[in-house]
Amino acid sequence: MTQAKLDWAHAWLGGVSDRPSDDSSFIEKLKQELPVLPFLALPFAEDLIHQLEIHEEFLRSFKHMLLLGIGGSALGPRALQRAFAPGQDRPNYDGPSLWIADNVHPEWLQEHLDNLVPEDTLVVVVSKSGGTIETIAQYLIVLPWLQTKLPGTWQEHLFIVTDANKGFLRDEVDKYALRSLPVPDNLGGRYSVLSAVGMVPAVFLGMDWKGLIQGAISVGRPLAENPDTLLEHPSWKLARWAYQMSEAGKSQVIYFCYIPAWSTFGPWFCQLWAESLGKDGKGTMPIPATGVTDQHSLLQMFLDGPKDKICLFVSSPANKDILPMPAKLPEQWQYLKGHTFGDILEAETLATRATLAQKDVPVVHLDMPDESAYSAGKMMMLLEAATIFTGWLMGINPVDQPAVENGKKLARARLGMPGSEEDASRLAMFTAIASKNMEF
Repeated sequence: MTQAKLDWAHAWLGGVSDRPSDDSSFIEKLKQELPVLPFLALPFAEDLIHQLEIHEEFLRSFKHMLLLGIGGSALGPRALQRAFAPGQDRPNYDGPSLWIADNVHPEWLQEHLDNLVPEDTLVVVVSKSGGTIETIAQYLIVLPWLQTKLPGTWQEHLFIVTDANKGFLRDEVDKYALRSLPVPDNLGGRYSVLSAVGMVPAVFLGMDWKGLIQGAISVGRPLAENPDTLLEHPSWKLARWAYQMSEAGKSQVIYFCYIPAWSTFGPWFCQLWAESLGKDGKGTMPIPATGVTDQHSLLQMFLDGPKDKICLFVSSPANKDILPMPAKLPEQWQYLKGHTFGDILEAETLATRATLAQKDVPVVHLDMPDESAYSAGKMMMLLEAATIFTGWLMGINPVDQPAVENGKKLARARLGMPGSEEDASRLAMFTAIASKNMEF
């Protein structure tokens, strides 16, 4: 099997060198932290596979899945759907459809409740804590919709993914005897796609979900089982590069994906990186870009804008077995004769990577052997581990999100949650400042 590779040939540009350092203390840190990093070894994987096999026939018996979740509960499943079950976005599709309610836009949810056939729909509610206000608000609206439309069978149209032992949603599971799978302890939303959070939708969609898990295990589990290999692991090398580049003033990380089907891994990576590393005035800003699309939008800034960017460049060999260029071509396009559409993608992939390097943008190339779920699992594990290790090098906690929690507190205070008086006072200070409007 062809291996996934990291190409470092153009990584150390912009006047930044690969400085030697003594990172041996992080080996001990990894050994100590392993119990609270379950995404790395995926110790729950075998049991999860068994549980999903039990639920597989049930999950695949529905035509529609309405997923209520936000952040990591939505970005991972959406990336998997676009990459491995893209038919939903193509003409004449009649397969399973995944609808993700990752916002509290009233018209969007109302439209889906008006148009989805409840008999054909499974509602999946995803919240590790069982207390995510957006998701619980959605659930509290969708629950009576199901109970009214399907008075005798509504429980068979709900599936809950939440904490195994506590929280509002766990209480709902126990109260109504609902189908459920747990989110493992210490597994935050942005690291959870390879748990039931992402795998329940993956099973429903009929994708190679086992391949995804096995690909991730092939990268993460050897390191978890032998932490002494940390400093030679590709995820540590990637973290060390990202950290040294940030120390040199490179403040933006471009995730430039030239596998078009994987384009929504960009938003998934951006949440992973930004929510993990943006703390204490530190961190680098992730930017998602899709090739070749963003050659015509963002690339000009990448090349001729401020020299504050580095690039994770993701590609795989293009399919050259389909869509040959026509034999009869206009004179000025004769040079395309004998080529396929895949040749054009491959040429633009190489040209953009070369141009970035020649414009002094440091590039690490994630050279994936194919577009399979197994390869995607390898990439996802690599990036999750590299994110954790970059946080360690920066001296921050990469698994919390304290600033985000502040906004949640103010929202709950605005809605009148008991015990939020102090937060309500802080919100009142903001709203007391008069608006300064300019009409346009």
